[in-house]
Amino acid sequence: MEKKTELITNSDGSIFHLNLLPGDISDKIIIVGDPGRVDMLSTLLTDIRVRKENREFRTVTGNHEGREITIISSGIGTDNIDILVNELDALVNIDLKTGIAREEPVSLTFVRIGTSGGLRDEIPAGSAVLTETAIGFDGLIHFYEGYDWLLDTALSDVLVQYLEWPDTLSYPYAVNASKELVELFKNEKFIRGITISAPGFYAPQGRTLRLNTFDSEINKKLSEFSFRGRFIANYEMESSAIYGLSGLLGHKALTICLVIGNRVSGDFINDYKPLVLELAGKVLSVI
Repeated sequence: MEKKTELITNSDGSIFHLNLLPGDISDKIIIVGDPGRVDMLSTLLTDIRVRKENREFRTVTGNHEGREITIISSGIGTDNIDILVNELDALVNIDLKTGIAREEPVSLTFVRIGTSGGLRDEIPAGSAVLTETAIGFDGLIHFYEGYDWLLDTALSDVLVQYLEWPDTLSYPYAVNASKELVELFKNEKFIRGITISAPGFYAPQGRTLRLNTFDSEINKKLSEFSFRGRFIANYEMESSAIYGLSGLLGHKALTICLVIGNRVSGDFINDYKPLVLELAGKVLSVI
């Protein structure tokens, strides 16, 4: 890796965007979107040894029940996840001084704890959804090579046909969560389903303010879709990239999101932070 523009570091040797050094992170990492949520979840940790921040990326590393955990914010969207996952991987799998990759890569565990919008009547606000499969409407995975083996192409092909997906949009891709992490949560009463990762909050999630969406019925169609007994549970904006990049790089990934609004009923929880903290406590105890 000869070009300095490929793997960029800061003057102190830290990775460019995250502003972290290799020893700053645990092998178990909780990903949240909001930097403020890092501070909230850090109340669940003891012996915090790292507190760093750059742009939307805020990081703490400490202990929970005797195990070291890193909590880091990604900001919003799969473009930020592209930075986050690649740079976290570089911290453990590339010598930041020489740019040489490890011969035996380290595998990290990523669990995203986020918020989302429910897409079915039976998923009310306040529910927790474990994402068994993320479907990306974002297109990020198509910029990388060698991803075909990761994808559930049967699922995405059926969805594309069902939605009459226009050629002007990126082809949706479906990626499964880590089976090992899904199994860890088998005793938790989370709703399990398919999650749509959208490349935006408004039209990409079927919202209309002053601009119309390309398909005014897309949320209704998604709520009625099923494939081999599985259904689409919710919308969010990061999981497809987390699952896709983690799979390519050899990491384990899982998303568990609190549903703070139901897109069918229109119900919304304004004071949802205590519920996120409760969910985080459950997740930390399991991992």
